[in-house]
Amino acid sequence: MAEPCPRCATPVPEARCPQCGLVIGLYHAALEKLRRGPTAAPPGSGRGLAFHGSAWTLLGIHVVNVCFTLLTLGVFYFWGKARVRAYLYGQSEFEGDRFAYHGTGRELLVGFLKGLLVFGLPVVLLSVAPQVLRIPEAMTGALQTLLWVVGVILVPVAMVGARRYRLSRTSWRGIRFSFRGSAREFVGIFVLGSLLTSLTLGVYYPVFVTKRQAFMISHAYFGSRQFDFDGRGGALVGPFLVMALLFLPTLGLSWFWFSARRHRYFTEHTRFGVTRFRSTVEGGALAWLQISNLVSIVLTLGLAWPWTVARSVRFYYHKVTLQGPLDLGDVRQDTRAASATGEGLAGLLDVDFGVS
Repeated sequence: MAEPCPRCATPVPEARCPQCGLVIGLYHAALEKLRRGPTAAPPGSGRGLAFHGSAWTLLGIHVVNVCFTLLTLGVFYFWGKARVRAYLYGQSEFEGDRFAYHGTGRELLVGFLKGLLVFGLPVVLLSVAPQVLRIPEAMTGALQTLLWVVGVILVPVAMVGARRYRLSRTSWRGIRFSFRGSAREFVGIFVLGSLLTSLTLGVYYPVFVTKRQAFMISHAYFGSRQFDFDGRGGALVGPFLVMALLFLPTLGLSWFWFSARRHRYFTEHTRFGVTRFRSTVEGGALAWLQISNLVSIVLTLGLAWPWTVARSVRFYYHKVTLQGPLDLGDVRQDTRAASATGEGLAGLLDVDFGVS
């Protein structure tokens, strides 16, 4: 009897799964390495990520992507995006093993087209209908309100869909990540948080973004094990108010110190089993990184993009470590399928997650 594929459950009569291409022998070897667990880290040092990528290689990928995107009138953009992700993930190492990205350009294109249909069509109809049908002005206002409501709902749906897709296409030592959060639950968090942030003139913002982060982290899995987040956000209200007071006197630079504080708070309240994450990102270093990256891209008309990407990845990998024992013996493969529709919506709405 053929053994079922551990990734997609398709019967595998040979060494390679005909459905998803998984090499069964390599998978079991990686799983055995995972069960043996990580090597012991020196006391107090923590475990960190390493990036082995080259900005020159990334430049070559970027140039080819741009050329083919122009030749195909934009269609190759999605394959180029998948190639960049595959390179960045493949050059990221933890405990001696690289990550892998399994997404494809075709998935991203199909997801974008679905997102265009789901989001673009209602927007066009609600925008054009009043002019074409000569709807009374009072009803036009109602349609504009409906359009705003549609947008507010679709943004969190896109964020959840993108998170679900990206994690489902990421693996380490043959084990996939996954995301199991409900889009409906996140819509409630997002809409209520947006309203309270507006009503409190922004004071509720730190609590709102912490609730968003808690949802995204606590519904993420590596194989069969769940991540956990125990932050509440109240600790960020004070730093946020200080940032707001100093925003104009510092010409906006105070935002970087708040962003660094938020990054440290989010990171240090994230757990994987008994292992905690730790961040040493500081405001000054973050300000220098992001401002110099922006200036480099502007001055080189975008040619410095590969260097800014590689530099940013190395920066965060150097600043984030895992503290405490890392026991992976009970982790099992538990793949959850995900479509790229949310990823397509995220692209349309320019929704992303940054490093957090």
